[in-house]
Amino acid sequence: MNLLNLFTKSDTRQQATKSEAPAHWIKCPSCQALMYYKEVENQKYVCPKCSYHLRIGVKERLELLVDEGTFVEFDENLKPIDPLNFVDKKSYTKRIEEGTQKTGRSSSVVSGECKIHGVSTQLVVFDFTFMGGSLGSVEGEKIVRAINRAIAKREGIIIISASGGARMQESTYSLMQMSKTSAALAKLAKHNLPYISVLTDPTMGGVSASFATLGDIIIAEPGALIGFAGQRVIKQTIGSDLPNGFQRAEFLLEKGSIDMIVNRNELKKTLADILTLLVS
Repeated sequence: MNLLNLFTKSDTRQQATKSEAPAHWIKCPSCQALMYYKEVENQKYVCPKCSYHLRIGVKERLELLVDEGTFVEFDENLKPIDPLNFVDKKSYTKRIEEGTQKTGRSSSVVSGECKIHGVSTQLVVFDFTFMGGSLGSVEGEKIVRAINRAIAKREGIIIISASGGARMQESTYSLMQMSKTSAALAKLAKHNLPYISVLTDPTMGGVSASFATLGDIIIAEPGALIGFAGQRVIKQTIGSDLPNGFQRAEFLLEKGSIDMIVNRNELKKTLADILTLLVS
């Protein structure tokens, strides 16, 4: 079974939508509070009642982090192909078309350069709306090109992950992106340039098993689901109950797997401070 499909079926903390409540109102998936959508937007899509971090898209993410007017996108014309003529319930080509219609872009990654509180950096943002933010050949290529730009310009790079894992419709082509991106990050490290990995809800599968957890600094949003396989698969495999909060950001911080948890409202300043400290 596709790991991405398995994950999305088992996850119960899906982002609230306006269709779940009367028009202009949003129900928090955590505390079930009913909130006016403008109130949630003003709080950067953080529930004002319980501080639950709702999932946000690329547009909202860029508005949250990037100095106004400074983001320049690269490689937006790169498009995936279907080398295997893959078909499950529908063809891979059809899935790409549907993802493009839904998001207006041709891949699950947006990459470019920008300034964050005046500090120049390369930025890669995953879009979970496009095929669950899955990692394919185009996504891997965009990440590697962003890393190469960081090396050429002596800048740091930030990757914000939101993914169900490797894109199984590309089979080995997708899995190769794990090693490809990891090798590029090793090259970045040799140039003494920082890589900041930001893990959002969810960061799963091959993404969590490769570049997402290779950051010099690994930051997570509160409550983010982070792991490789889904909890149900792990429980069935080991035949034992899992600890409370297993695979949540707070549990991983306690066990030393990530460096810090940062509230969305404080993320921009935190990233700028780290970049200022680490980029000579």
